[in-house]
Parts: sequence; C-alpha cells; structure tokens
Amino acid sequence: MKDAQSKAPGMLDVARVAGVSAQTVSRVLRDHPYVSDDKRQRVLDAVEQLGYRMNTAARALSSGRTRTIGVVSMATESYAGAMTQSAIEHAADGMHYSVVGAQISSVGVESISAALGRLERLGAEALILAVPLRTPDSRVEAIADRLPTATIGGSPVSRARSLDVDQRAVARLASEHLLALGHHTVQHITGPDDWVDSVERTAGWQEALAAAGRPVPKTIHGDWSPESGYQAGLRLGADPDVTAIFVASDEMAFGVVRALHERGRRVPQDVSIVGVDDVRLAAYCTPALTTVAQPFAELGRSAVASVTARLEGRDDPTSDLTLTPELIVRASTAPPAG
Repeated sequence: MKDAQSKAPGMLDVARVAGVSAQTVSRVLRDHPYVSDDKRQRVLDAVEQLGYRMNTAARALSSGRTRTIGVVSMATESYAGAMTQSAIEHAADGMHYSVVGAQISSVGVESISAALGRLERLGAEALILAVPLRTPDSRVEAIADRLPTATIGGSPVSRARSLDVDQRAVARLASEHLLALGHHTVQHITGPDDWVDSVERTAGWQEALAAAGRPVPKTIHGDWSPESGYQAGLRLGADPDVTAIFVASDEMAFGVVRALHERGRRVPQDVSIVGVDDVRLAAYCTPALTTVAQPFAELGRSAVASVTARLEGRDDPTSDLTLTPELIVRASTAPPAG
C-alpha cells in the first residue's frame, strides 16, 4: 500500500493550499464563470504547486485512463469551426473517446496556452489545437511534449502533428475560375486579419491575379458574418466596374448577394460570386452558390487518428498533412455581360 506521501494530490489538497472550498476548486477546474479572479488564481497556483491532475470518473476505472481528447477552438458561430468540431467528435466517438472543449475569443498565445492548460487539468489525455497560433511558444510546446497533440490551422508546434488545408489553393481556385470566365479582375472580401486562413486566402488571391497580369484591387475586410458581407456588398455593388467577387466565406457571400440585389445588380448576370466552405445552404440559395469546399471530415478524422494512435502506442497513421480543397461550380458565376 502506498504511504500518504506517495499518494497523488487530490481536490481537497488543492482546496487546503488555496484556502478555498472543494466546491470552488471544482468550479475553477471546470472553467465556471462565477468565481472571483482572486480565488481562481489561488486555485490555479495551488494546482501548479501540487502538480494536481483532475480525476474524472473514467480514471477510477482499472485502466486508469480518461479516454478524453481536449479540443481548443474559437468562440465563433462560423460554419468551418462547427464542422471541424463535429468531425472531431464523430471520429472520437468511433474510437470510443470523449471530447472536452475549450473556446477562446482571441488567437493570442496567452489565451491558447491557458486553454490547453485547462484541458490538461480536466483530464484530457491528448489535445487538438484547432486555432491558428502565429508564433512558437514554450508553454504550448511543454504541454505538447507531455500529451499527444495535433494542430489544425497551421500552428507552429514542433511536437505536434500538423494538419491543414491549403488556403492559398482555396483562393487560387476561386480567382482562377472567375478569370477563366473572362472577368478582367476579381474583388476580394477578406476575413479578419488575425486569422491565418484569411491572410493565406488573401495571399492566394493576389498570386492568382499577379500570375494573370491583372490589377489587384483594394480588399474589403469582413468578420465572417453575413452582415459584414452585406455591408461590403453595398460598397462593391455601387461600382459598375465590379463584375466578379471572391468572398472568404459562404456566410459572408450570402450577405453580398442580398446587397447586390438591393443595388439592382443581378447575380451572376452582372456580378459573379464565389464563396468558401460549401455550407449546406450554398446548394439551395438563389442562385446556388459557387464555392470552394474544404475537407473538414478528413481533417477531424486525421487529427483523432493521430493522437489516439500515439496514446495507444501504435504507429501514427498520419504525417504532417496539407489537404487540397475542391471548387464546386454552381449558378452564381458566369461570363461577364457583353
């Protein structure tokens, strides 16, 4: 029998060191919002001091395993984020793992490393970082060194398996399609500047226009929402020289179509539109939206396959992987009038 000194610290030990109740410790570890900043910090300091790891019900089983995968994602209603999360959960369920999530509101190093730490304290045995981290960080590297980790979105984590979609190819497919139809140039409505996907799509669009020797117009920035697409569409719809628009998401593209209609511009007779993601509504709106589909299901399956293989001591079936998007041509694109 283990003596008291060799026993792993429990929640009561954390509560004693932090000077709070066990209920407060439980709330902090579950990221409950109704805990004061002072108490939350004391609990986190005690967790770090004691090396506490949360005991879940699964860890009480004879295997000592939680069979839990932690996923860090953006706090957004975007289709891409929802589909990636769904794909991860579906793949994990098929492997008899559960998923616990931590959402962040910004892509800064502090929020990402804090979210990964919360998931580790909640008992996650492996991690999937489904947000873009722009620069390497020692805290993130340390966690990835302890737990099998996969990244989706191009985060530079040396100990993690990297899975991504070629976002420059997304933009090139859209832009080259419009140019091949005969449009002189292509306008671009971007996503937010702090998203790697958005930055890469802008770069791909610029590359396509430059390769064709076409002028590169000034971009208009959106925030992934239909409202931002609508406002951008009102601006572009007022310019009779605009005949083709590449929009960085389908949801923004729906807003653009509405704005063009209000400006008296027909899609695709007057203006052609290409979106990104191939959301379910894209095939059923009027006109049906030409878009670039991303392989969300394959991303989720590959990430789960990678981390579970390493957890179970099997050969990792994946390597660093960059997946290819697919252009889906529908009714929102046509040659320019005249």
